[in-house]
Amino acid sequence: MEDRGPVSLWNYSAVEADYQNGFSADGVVDVAIVGGGFTGLSTALHGAQKGLSCHVLEAEQIGYGGSGRNCGLVNAALWLPPQTVRDKLGETYGPRFIKCFGNGPEYVFSLIEKHQIQCEATRTGTIHAAHSPKGFTELEGRHAEWKRLGEPVDLLGRHEVSAMIGTDAFFGGLLDHRAGTINPMGYCRGLARAARGAGATISTGVRVVGLVKDGSLWRVETDQGTLSAKAVVLGTNAYTDDLWPDLNRVFTMIHYFQLATKPLGSSADQILPGKQGLWDTNPIMFNYRRDAFGRLLIGSMGKIVGNADFGLSQRWARKRIAKIFPALGEVEFEETWHGKIAMTPDHLPRVYELEENLFTPIGYNGRGITTGTMFGQAMADLLTGMDPVDLPLPITDLSTARHAPIMSRLYQTAFTANQVIKSIF
Repeated sequence: MEDRGPVSLWNYSAVEADYQNGFSADGVVDVAIVGGGFTGLSTALHGAQKGLSCHVLEAEQIGYGGSGRNCGLVNAALWLPPQTVRDKLGETYGPRFIKCFGNGPEYVFSLIEKHQIQCEATRTGTIHAAHSPKGFTELEGRHAEWKRLGEPVDLLGRHEVSAMIGTDAFFGGLLDHRAGTINPMGYCRGLARAARGAGATISTGVRVVGLVKDGSLWRVETDQGTLSAKAVVLGTNAYTDDLWPDLNRVFTMIHYFQLATKPLGSSADQILPGKQGLWDTNPIMFNYRRDAFGRLLIGSMGKIVGNADFGLSQRWARKRIAKIFPALGEVEFEETWHGKIAMTPDHLPRVYELEENLFTPIGYNGRGITTGTMFGQAMADLLTGMDPVDLPLPITDLSTARHAPIMSRLYQTAFTANQVIKSIF
């Protein structure tokens, strides 16, 4: 598997304890869950609370994939404007999906509160910042639609957004009061703790290598033995491999990288003083946020090139920080990492029933925290009798994204070129 470097800063800054447990198969479980990230752990938590015997199988460690590499912005809904989501999904599923996933941050924060998950949770919103006048026009359209739907979002002019961010580099912004920030690894480990407390079993360091239908059961073959299950949920998203034919071809895989400075102390007090997270309207978007220990995090699309001390990515980050926050001066970086995003052709997630009682929600398009949590709840509901038509999205047939591997390479070339250009100018 790729990404053998450090999982992320969050891997050692999280207060929630890591959890490791070997594999042992014992009888037949109601549901075997592949992947110990947001989706798998949410499925296990909600399933166990509903009386299902759940066994999570994680090839590496809890949060090893995209969950532990997330930048930690708990955003509502999708990157797409709500009116576009409604147009794509129609009048039955469109409003339902928008409402359900618009409430996603509220549900995530309710789980954090209920289970006392230690994950640096901050509920002061996120800022979608306009990188250009055209970007601000786009935000005006989003604002009008969210307000029509009665959601708590504010359109910020240039002076307002400058005060909230600590720079005059942006042309305005959209403040979403539903959103916030977390330490994503802390949240992931907290979900694991809550799932275990509800009765779920979690095995780490065990890789699923085969899925075989055996009568009414699934035989889940691992590199350490076999588990039998009445149902299987694949919660692997962008870290999907070749376990199931063509499943890793339903999306284009792109990378997203992050750099974290060393704690900056009072010198960074003027940067995002309200502790909001920020993402911008640029097609090759980037993000800023601060963590609970005073580090400044900056990220964008692509892979890390180099490390925290030298290389293209740290030059890119220094240039961006100096341009947007010139008063900050020179900074030192503590950690670098990147993760994967599963980007679907229409930027909407999918729910597949690959065979009878074999399900996967997939294609989160960079919104893993809320989407993984909400789909985990939906999987548990589905496995305990919910009518599939009541899902947030319809169950659809698997269809591959044409030229996905080629597009992934082209995107990576463009993202690396962007780092080169922005590290110079």
